[in-house]
Amino acid sequence: MRDPTRQAERLMAIRLRYTINTHLEDQGITAPSTIGAAAGLPAAEAVSLLTRRQWRAGDIAALKAVADRLGLQVVPPDTSLLWG
Repeated sequence: MRDPTRQAERLMAIRLRYTINTHLEDQGITAPSTIGAAAGLPAAEAVSLLTRRQWRAGDIAALKAVADRLGLQVVPPDTSLLWG
């Protein structure tokens, strides 16, 4: 069985990535250089953070920082069923 804490972190990372990517697309920000500028990170680092599929330590903090920089509020997913 999966670790519920890790699963909750994975779900939060997915929600953050989706929200950030949707916002950037809605703004017409699609080029790596403009994504990096909007995120306040080097282009390669920003694109990697927003597209990677494997969870890494520090991802949630980095994604929250990008969301805050963009003025986005991301509601954490309901994880109550993970501990059921």
